[in-house]
Amino acid sequence: MKFRAQILAAALALASLESAVSFVPSNSVQSRQRANVGDSVMNMVATATEIATADVGTNGESRPRKTREERLEAASRGLQVHCVGLSIHHAEVEVREKLAIAENDWNTASAEICAGGDVEEAAVLSTCNRFEVYYSASDPRAAMASVTKYLAERSNLPVSVLRKNLFMLSGDDAVWHIMRVSGGLDSLVVGEGQILSQVRQCHLHSIEEDGSGGKVLSRLLNNAVAAGKRVRSETAISKGSVSISSAAAELSEAMSQKVLNLPFSEARLAVVGAGKMTRLLVTHLASRGLEKITIVNRSLGRPQELQEQFPDVDIEIKLMDDLWDVVGQSDIVYAASSATDYVIDEQKMEENGLASGRPLMLVDIAVPRNIGEDCNKLKNVVAYNVDDLKAVVAKNTAMRQKEMIEAENLLREEADQFIAWRESLSAIPTINQLQERANLFREEELNKCTRKLSNANLSERELEAVERLSRGIVNKLLHGPMAHLRKTESIEGKQATLKELNAMFRLDDEVKVRGRRGVRRR
Repeated sequence: MKFRAQILAAALALASLESAVSFVPSNSVQSRQRANVGDSVMNMVATATEIATADVGTNGESRPRKTREERLEAASRGLQVHCVGLSIHHAEVEVREKLAIAENDWNTASAEICAGGDVEEAAVLSTCNRFEVYYSASDPRAAMASVTKYLAERSNLPVSVLRKNLFMLSGDDAVWHIMRVSGGLDSLVVGEGQILSQVRQCHLHSIEEDGSGGKVLSRLLNNAVAAGKRVRSETAISKGSVSISSAAAELSEAMSQKVLNLPFSEARLAVVGAGKMTRLLVTHLASRGLEKITIVNRSLGRPQELQEQFPDVDIEIKLMDDLWDVVGQSDIVYAASSATDYVIDEQKMEENGLASGRPLMLVDIAVPRNIGEDCNKLKNVVAYNVDDLKAVVAKNTAMRQKEMIEAENLLREEADQFIAWRESLSAIPTINQLQERANLFREEELNKCTRKLSNANLSERELEAVERLSRGIVNKLLHGPMAHLRKTESIEGKQATLKELNAMFRLDDEVKVRGRRGVRRR
């Protein structure tokens, strides 16, 4: 009994090895080539396992769990990434503000986009200068129609009007777009850092419990964040003006003498709102020598926090009830509140006796807008919004052309890495077939040996040991092919390896192997 299990294990090992070699045609490739390709598939095993076990329904709703076959089929097709949206480059602020979504509602919007079933994964990115939906789907046409319909309903704009302002990107173009966005190359202020933080938040929200990012989209957003960090650490793209707030400070400083007939250093400044944009604005104004500013807000909490953050700046806090007194005493008023309606417009200015012709500059850096465009009708009042900041940043863009070229080279590397990973998902069916076929041979030989030694009276423990041994043999035989595929980095290399594996192991053979009858031994 002492040596019985060992003898049986050795016999099983030889039989399993003979069976595993038998399904590799000896004349398919040279033995050395088999060893090389044999070093091939394991790179994707983790991916195969994750895809096969993940629940595609990521929108938080009760969706039927797809079968294993359906998930593998979807993985083999590969979910293509798409992007639809509008930005300061393509749409007027009047259209952008109709689609603006607060960050707290990004996941809700993503779930609504996925609810129809045409979109597998989705993530929303909504900022002052852009509104974009990134999504993945196996049927691009149906998904695009579904997303466009959602946007039209949300904005209350006809689809015909919406399409004139939307841009739509698919596949590699969508991947390249998010890389440029994260790198700051698509921003109004080239290289600004705020967008990287916003893309990072988009990724973090997509992987939350109620997020709809899914495997492919969350991987893309994570890669985009890494790409944005790399661009800022390896190039000088972020030097100079790095945000809309910075551009607003630069614009007001440049236009102060012309509009107010007053040096910027002597102008009395005020800002409506006390959020992130205001904090950034005060930061850039302080770098220009700001000594005093008035902050008007609905509550005292955030303005008091800003007082603590900027001890060298004399910050006077006023509540919204004092708004018009503050406007009347200021030369430049910045608007950066979260209000959805105009805080300042022509009618309100007239009602509060502020249409006397005193020079006043209004700078609106909020979306939706806080300042009505009709304020420009008032004598000696000049109002700017985020679209007016394009001229301010034109010179910065020209100065950064060299850095943009270097940044694009880095972003291309990161984009290629994601595209290669996405293409690698097509290897999942091959990996699955290879594992299933190898396991079938293992089970055949295991059953054959146990039948021949049925009189050996093996214990359950000894049978388990033999089972583990047979699995170990198969795993070691497959380790070589899987390791080789892990080393194959290029898309073309992976495709060539997969083709060779299919030929070598005859995975395209339609014969259903059931028992030893279905196997042609060589």
